[in-house]
Amino acid sequence: MSTVPVPASPPAPPRIQWPSLVVALLIMVGGTLYPPVMADAAGKADHNLAMALFWAMSAGFVRGVGFVPQRWIWRALFSGWACAAALLLAAVLKLQH
Repeated sequence: MSTVPVPASPPAPPRIQWPSLVVALLIMVGGTLYPPVMADAAGKADHNLAMALFWAMSAGFVRGVGFVPQRWIWRALFSGWACAAALLLAAVLKLQH
C-alpha cells in the first residue's frame, strides 16, 4: 500500500493594506508636487526629515501592496507599524523647525 502525499494548501494571496498604501501614495504625491515640505526654514534640504518620510513611504509601499518579508529585520523595518513610526518621526522633526 503506497501513500500519496497530500499537497499543502496554497499560501493565502497577498492582501492590500490600504492605510499603509494611502500614506505611501500621499507622501509620494506630496513630495513630488511640493518638494519644500522636505526643507528647513532656510530652504535647505532637511536630510533627517527626508529620511523619515522616505522610510515611511518605502514601508508603506512594501506593506501596502501586501508583501511581508521573510527575515524579521526586514519585516520590522517595512511593516505597517514602521510606516506609522516613521511618519510620527517625520512629524516631530517637521514641528521642530
